Amino acid sequence: MNVSYKKQLSRRLTLLVAGIFLLVFGVIYGVVYVTVVSSIDRELRLETDEHKDQIFIVNGEIRFLHKNEWSEMEHSQIQLNPIFIEIVDPEGKSMDRSPNLRDNHLEFFPDRANSGQAWTLKAGSRYLRQMQIPLRNAGKMEGFLLVAQSFDDAQALFTKLRWILLILFPIVLMIVYWMMRDQANRTVRPIQQLIRKANQVTQSNLSERIQSPGNQEEITQLTHAINDLLGRLEKAIKREQQFTSDASHELRTPLSVLRGTLEVMIRKPRTPEEYEQKIELALQSIDRMTGTIEQLLALARVESGQSIVLEELDLLSFSEEVISRKSGSTRKKIEFVSQLGHPVFVLTNEKSLQIILDNLLDNAFKYAGDSAPLFLEVGKNDKEVYLKVSDHGVGISSEDLPYIFDPFFRAKSSHGSKKTGAGLGLAIVKKLCDELKIRLSVESQAGKGTTFKLSW
Repeated sequence: MNVSYKKQLSRRLTLLVAGIFLLVFGVIYGVVYVTVVSSIDRELRLETDEHKDQIFIVNGEIRFLHKNEWSEMEHSQIQLNPIFIEIVDPEGKSMDRSPNLRDNHLEFFPDRANSGQAWTLKAGSRYLRQMQIPLRNAGKMEGFLLVAQSFDDAQALFTKLRWILLILFPIVLMIVYWMMRDQANRTVRPIQQLIRKANQVTQSNLSERIQSPGNQEEITQLTHAINDLLGRLEKAIKREQQFTSDASHELRTPLSVLRGTLEVMIRKPRTPEEYEQKIELALQSIDRMTGTIEQLLALARVESGQSIVLEELDLLSFSEEVISRKSGSTRKKIEFVSQLGHPVFVLTNEKSLQIILDNLLDNAFKYAGDSAPLFLEVGKNDKEVYLKVSDHGVGISSEDLPYIFDPFFRAKSSHGSKKTGAGLGLAIVKKLCDELKIRLSVESQAGKGTTFKLSW
């Protein structure tokens, strides 16, 4: 069952306060208990100190330094904090006791004879706090002095205090719970307003932003985070719409050409040469669609987030293999420049790096002059290993340079030319470089050429 955040917050705060109150009540009870018991123990200790030097046991007989001490009020009364005194022999048999004990006896504990500590016990219907000390004569233990004081008043005080705390605890807890619930409602109210405003944002009004309350730091940070998310979503949707539009356009053009060619072919009988010419035109349109679809699939695979296995690769021998393969499939001249005299290894994925270089070289083939050579350079400096692909072609204007890695983007310098392509090659290069953690940079000047640099 889902529970609202404000209820969870109020319950957690109430439990926290309940724990604090339990601790406080426990401390209060403990302080009162220790204070009262310490006061009684202090009186018992004073009493034992007062009598231990006045009572002697000689040959089994009790002798008092001040006999009239046993007639004092505190030893004869039983109404108000009476002090009970009893003298026992080493076996615990009573030898004498204060008049206020009447027919009762204090309890002797042999194992506590020399502890010097007091303890609470129940004698009949009364609670007593008792202490006992040994009586010695000429270094020989002749008996024990038992001293006790009524503990009934203290016990009654502790009982009342417990009941007061037990009754007060749930009352205080209920008050705290309602206060915490009210505070939770106040705390959650800005979040609820934020939720209502966020629910009003749809795909049709992604450009709208949520206003920040301004006086609550956490809510302001949450508002900024949601607004940033909306901004990223808006850009992603616009890119998706633009991508769909561009892909449709790229596929619609060759389809239109293919349809027009086939319609011309079926209008009337034609010569074999004419049929061959139209079929070649249709095949070119099919090849163009096939190339576009393959690049779209490649871009989709890169963007799918599939993990790429990284491995050590000798960049020098790999570059030589790429040049050898490319030189056999084109009449363009590729000059290889190496600044290394030994193999250099980088952590990358060979297949992905091959796609990157193929796209960069294909891009250079399109826009370099017919007779201008291409350059592939491998080198290393103090900070990095790098690989450069350069051409002396038409170059890229400074206005177009920030957009060359966008899907379907084509530089203005290439518009109107007979160069083919869907504008996806550099987008694939950028995505793969991001996956492989390769730093990709480009330098270009219109009319002078372009250089792409891969750095590790």
